Amino acid sequence: VLQKWVNREISNFDYLIQLNTMAGRTYNDLAQYPVFPWILQDYTSEELDLNNPAVFRDLSKPIGCSVVFIKISFFFRYENFEDPLGIVDKFHYGTHYSNAAGVMHYLIRVEPFTTLHIQLQSGRFDCADRQFHSIPATWQALMDNPNDVKELIPEFFYFPEFLENQNGFNLGQLQISKEVVNDVVLPKWAHSPEDFIYKHRKALESEYVSAHLHEWIDLIFGYKQRGPAAVEALNIFY
Repeated sequence: VLQKWVNREISNFDYLIQLNTMAGRTYNDLAQYPVFPWILQDYTSEELDLNNPAVFRDLSKPIGCSVVFIKISFFFRYENFEDPLGIVDKFHYGTHYSNAAGVMHYLIRVEPFTTLHIQLQSGRFDCADRQFHSIPATWQALMDNPNDVKELIPEFFYFPEFLENQNGFNLGQLQISKEVVNDVVLPKWAHSPEDFIYKHRKALESEYVSAHLHEWIDLIFGYKQRGPAAVEALNIFY
């Protein structure tokens, strides 16, 4: 599979799906759901220029380290952490880049994930401000909140329906703006859910991502998961 990918006989998407499968990740287990990277950092421009490296996220860093001051705080958290009982090892992140609640968060508008989300929240929808209501706002939250380190799921690259509230669920309204949560708010450069998926998939298969994807794979599936390389990369999870 690696050789096929290097020879460009399979796409970046196919390679990631196969890596997830080999790693034991599956659509049948929300706790081990396939994980895909955030690949862009430009969700505000009118047009998406895939020839400009500045629109892409730095794939060599964990998603939690995209901002310098947050990166420093994770470094000091690790250096100064000491479990008095000696049970818990040092870590940079107390949450994970992929978990069941995160999958339900993204797929809340689509069954059976809607029902699973309601069960998780004791029989009701979570408050609107904590729901997945906007792609630009979700990215900004990652930049602002050191406790949010969620990566993406494969649906961001092929399934436009999860961005639409086709079932008409009452997801509430945001506290400050009073905006009703309905379809997911898209980046300015996307004119519809289908257009978002088309451009996002095109970005995944772009020359920049093809040249740097292995750096992210090292963090999630490779040698930077544990040990000195993981510590150096600020990639240790609780």
